[in-house]
Parts: sequence; C-alpha cells; structure tokens
Amino acid sequence: MKKVNLSKQAAKFLKNILSKHAKQIAKKVLSLQENHIPHDSIQLKGKHSSYRRADIGEYRIIYYSDKEECLNILLIGKRNDNEIYRLLNQIK
Repeated sequence: MKKVNLSKQAAKFLKNILSKHAKQIAKKVLSLQENHIPHDSIQLKGKHSSYRRADIGEYRIIYYSDKEECLNILLIGKRNDNEIYRLLNQIK
C-alpha cells in the first residue's frame, strides 16, 4: 500500500467541504492508494503530463505517484469549472 501525501491546498479544501463529500473523496483516495492507475483515471496532457486526474462525484483529484511508492495528492477541486486547472498552472 502506498503512503499518501496531501498538499496543503488539498488538505485545506477537504477541511472546507461537507463531511459527506470529504468521506467520498477519502474513499477514492484509499482506492487510489491500492491502484494508482484505475481505469477511470486520465493522464493529463501537455506540461502536466506527469499528473493524473480522478473524478469522484462533483470533485476532481489531481495526483501523481513517485518512485518512492508515495501517492501525492496535489489538488482537489470542483469539476464544473476550470479552477482546478488554473490552480495547477499556478503551482508549476
């Protein structure tokens, strides 16, 4: 099982949403911990091609897995707008 690292932004997002939604996201993160490349995840393109995205309900998780067997959750955000991608562009 991979170790999970949450970025500050991802942790802050989880603190500010309803607990029902946070539980759904946590369940998805646990499944990514077991299988970090599930059939429903998509590899991003362009300059962010080292990252993958996974959708859970109305939320999107941007993450990557490194050689040290860590699952790094970079961002969590709503799917219905492009805010998560704007935040991703600000990070790197």
